Amino acid sequence: MRDGLPSDRTVTVVGGGFGGLSAACYLADAGADVRLLERHDRLGGHAGVLERDGFRFDTGPSWYLMPDVFERFFGHFDREPTDYYELERLDPQYRVFWKDGDRVTMRPNRENAYEVFESYEDGAGDALAEYLDRAEQNYELAMDRVVYEGRERLRDYVDTDLLPLAPRARLFGSMDDYVSRYIDHPKLRQLLEYTLVFLGGAPHNTPALYSIMSHVDLNMNVFYPEGGIAGVVDGLGSLARELGVDIQTGTEVHHIAGEAGAFELTTEDGVVGSDVVVSNANPAYTEQNLLDPAVRDHDPDHWDDQTYAPSAFMLYLGVEGDVDPLAHHSLVLPTDWDDHFEQIFDRPVWPDDPAYYLSVTSKTDETVAPDGHHAVVVLVPIAPGLDDGPDIREEYREFVLDDLAEQTGVDLRDRIVVEETACVSEFAERYGDPQGTALGLAHTLFQTGPLRPSHRAGLDGLYYTGAYTTPGIGMPMCLISGEHTAQDIIEDSPFETKQDRSASKAD
Repeated sequence: MRDGLPSDRTVTVVGGGFGGLSAACYLADAGADVRLLERHDRLGGHAGVLERDGFRFDTGPSWYLMPDVFERFFGHFDREPTDYYELERLDPQYRVFWKDGDRVTMRPNRENAYEVFESYEDGAGDALAEYLDRAEQNYELAMDRVVYEGRERLRDYVDTDLLPLAPRARLFGSMDDYVSRYIDHPKLRQLLEYTLVFLGGAPHNTPALYSIMSHVDLNMNVFYPEGGIAGVVDGLGSLARELGVDIQTGTEVHHIAGEAGAFELTTEDGVVGSDVVVSNANPAYTEQNLLDPAVRDHDPDHWDDQTYAPSAFMLYLGVEGDVDPLAHHSLVLPTDWDDHFEQIFDRPVWPDDPAYYLSVTSKTDETVAPDGHHAVVVLVPIAPGLDDGPDIREEYREFVLDDLAEQTGVDLRDRIVVEETACVSEFAERYGDPQGTALGLAHTLFQTGPLRPSHRAGLDGLYYTGAYTTPGIGMPMCLISGEHTAQDIIEDSPFETKQDRSASKAD
């Protein structure tokens, strides 16, 4: 992407999440003069970090998946991920605790997965092998011909390169229906569908296209980066600075006015001029809080009508003593999780029999907790927009810790020495997320691909990047989103700057 923009063209990126950092890197590498303004004191956006009394918690994403995407990203700048952080393949990848007392351990090899599936259902091992082979084929096709290509408009899908996808029409049905063609046992179906939570969806409302996540999970495996996800953020920030990006943290943008070549961004420190603006803040927040009504693309009702991914009830716990048999990643699942998904998407209430996730990075990284202690994160997906006042939080905390002790045998209640929480309110206040969603727009069929918000805003010279745009939710997807945003800016260049217009008037 080098030499795509003249060096006197200025670009301001609002927000230093994965999408914003990626776009900044690509634009700087293309020759632009890039400034990145981040409202918080640390980069990373939702991928934050909490440090207290010797404990360190990743407050947002915690699964490092799709290492090929990170390798491709750093490779565009003649670098490798290992120039910034090392990776450790997790073994076990994760452990699942079902609420009937059953549990399985998933290890990073196909043989283990085959044995697990076959132990629950005769022939399920062979069915899994077929499922994963197809998932791998679909992954390669989807990534090479759709995701990396950046097809964000419906007309982009009128292309002979997409003909190999035509026989795969059933991938646009529901995940639940697709998985049931291969596997009958409900627990095994959960093992193939749990990754949908990472996409903010449910088995009944997410397209089967995302069966490719099983290839990501069971074929490509799960890793832990040195320093946690915060270490990846630090690496991206270092790369951006090496490429010449001027990164300013603790600088909040309050207003964006103007157009291509003549933007003015109001911050606490004054007004910043820019030829182009890239917003890594979500489009709903950008429109309703940063833009004048006359230049917004949508009425507020539009954003109220979208299907948002779950919010989350989060516990960040510094715990004294052992937490076995919890693994680095653990899932606690009811044998029938339909009610939990219904209580997220169909009749929003606090779930009475939740599926939830635990991260214990101290199982892998001894630097995140003092000796003899563990850093434990509990994440319960809940409906966005729920009332999360102090009374319900305290009540639900007790409920979750009781349930955890009952289902896993790990009683944390009298051993917690550090505790912080986050929920709907924090996601809304800290990140401007509509309804306090923790992930953004869910990957329903009508919010997938070209049906997600465009990288190009209606206002000339304003662009979006990040999880709300294509290709969607997740750190790897946000890296690709930043690439696509930069490509769109280069494609739209040359644009007329304020100086160009002044010169033409003088002539």
